[in-house]
Amino acid sequence: MRFLGGYPPDVLAQVRALIDADRLGEHIARRYPDRHTIQTDRALYDYTSEIKQEYLRSAPPLHKVRYDARLDTAQHALGLHTAISRVQGGKLKAKKEIRVASLFKEAPPEFLRMIVVHELAHLKETDHDKAFYRLCEYMEPRYHQLEFDTRLFLAWREMEKRGGA
Repeated sequence: MRFLGGYPPDVLAQVRALIDADRLGEHIARRYPDRHTIQTDRALYDYTSEIKQEYLRSAPPLHKVRYDARLDTAQHALGLHTAISRVQGGKLKAKKEIRVASLFKEAPPEFLRMIVVHELAHLKETDHDKAFYRLCEYMEPRYHQLEFDTRLFLAWREMEKRGGA
């Protein structure tokens, strides 16, 4: 249960019980039955920009948002935010980019929103501290629950790849 490190033993016991009963996938599907239609980089850019416009108007503009097939759980990166600095004339320009792991094309819409909110929060807060998580909760009040459920989803996907529990 590598995605669930740091959670209390009683929570891990509940997850282990779902895994042992081979019901983790069913649990996730019941809680999150919907799938989203945000399948292209352009659609992801538009989706991310709408959230940014609603909650982070004063944050630096986004220049690129895209799915990235190279991001995966093995690298411990589900999304990345980068600032690429370039000299243009006599000025230094920074272009902000967000990349989201391609596995979120198949994920419930709530999980995509959670990762987009997480990466957008990095436009204002660089560290994973209290201010960062307050900002995430401001943009998505269920942020912590969605983060936990995304971790369950990732654990389930990994078990499916290995051929079950």
